[in-house]
Amino acid sequence: MIERLLKLEDAASESVFLWGARQTGKSTLLAALFPGAIYYDLLKSDVYGRLMSKPALLREELMLQDQSRIVIIDEVQKLPALLDEVHWLMTHTEFRFILCGSSARKLRRCRANTLGGRALKNVMYPFVSAEIPDFDLVHAVNSGMLPRHYLAADPWKRLQAYITVYLQEEIAAEALVRNLQTFSRFLEVAALTDSEIINYQNIAADCGIGASTVKGYFEILYDTLLGYRLPAYTKAMKRRVIQTPKFYFFDVGIVNWLTKRRNMLPGSGDFGHAFEHLIVQELFAYRGYNGDKIDLSYWRTASGYEVDAVLGDAEVAVEIKSVSEIKSHHLRGLKAFKEEHPEARLIAVSLDAAPRLMNDVEIYPAQDFLRLLWSGEIITPAG
Repeated sequence: MIERLLKLEDAASESVFLWGARQTGKSTLLAALFPGAIYYDLLKSDVYGRLMSKPALLREELMLQDQSRIVIIDEVQKLPALLDEVHWLMTHTEFRFILCGSSARKLRRCRANTLGGRALKNVMYPFVSAEIPDFDLVHAVNSGMLPRHYLAADPWKRLQAYITVYLQEEIAAEALVRNLQTFSRFLEVAALTDSEIINYQNIAADCGIGASTVKGYFEILYDTLLGYRLPAYTKAMKRRVIQTPKFYFFDVGIVNWLTKRRNMLPGSGDFGHAFEHLIVQELFAYRGYNGDKIDLSYWRTASGYEVDAVLGDAEVAVEIKSVSEIKSHHLRGLKAFKEEHPEARLIAVSLDAAPRLMNDVEIYPAQDFLRLLWSGEIITPAG
């Protein structure tokens, strides 16, 4: 079994929330880290049924248990009423809870008890390169990094099933949208604009719905952890900068399936788009596993200069190009950024054969960059 980076060390002394999109490996992680925990799985119909009819059963059952044991409630968003019982138990007993789920949306929507800050938030991401021995970059670009997909020789059917289950269990079952067919069309259009600046009007026109509905659909993706906003870096020195965020799905494999990208090889345009997404996906995970203490943004000027990722307060600027050799014209965005922010460290991530320095720009093959990232040599939370 692949060892995950997330260790939930806070659970040794605190109660925690563990959020993560479906199939990121939350349940597998909890079973590995806490084999002696008391476990309530709300996906089991019998467990869900009896606790739904009487949430107080949770308190009554636990009062006869050893209070040094951790209590795990999986898919907690399915039964928000349990959180009142959890709150009471956290206040009056020594139990520590791990509350696991794929979305906090339902908890907020029904104004559930969110425990007043008594449970620390953790987020689980798909696999990252640092977790995988003999990491295969080309396979990751094609399959994505969800565990079941990356470990499959051909993940295509699993990707299809993933979207189907998401629509049925996250969207339809929770009645998050009125028209499932329209939302399915929105997913396809959103995938076509993945890694681009969000334009609600254009997406609305393509889907045949209003811009306000599109905004609501994006909020659903954020709340169910299926997508991320990448904000713009907006500190302007000389040039006027774009301030609209970009959108990324949480895993490149999902985008591949929605856009019907298959069997991509380096050198193709599709591979280039997916390659950029994968690197940014790793940056999102690195930030998340470091407590969201590192700012992550992109930079683009009104005149068209762009940098794919800015880390910290202009500490590191990263350009991502799936080319076998970085050349001077690939670095125009980084050079423009350096004029605005002369102290920035400039990095280009590519398919170059070996690391090298070109003027002021550090050029790294993707796997070298990812190794340096996860070893803390690109940026650290304190940096």
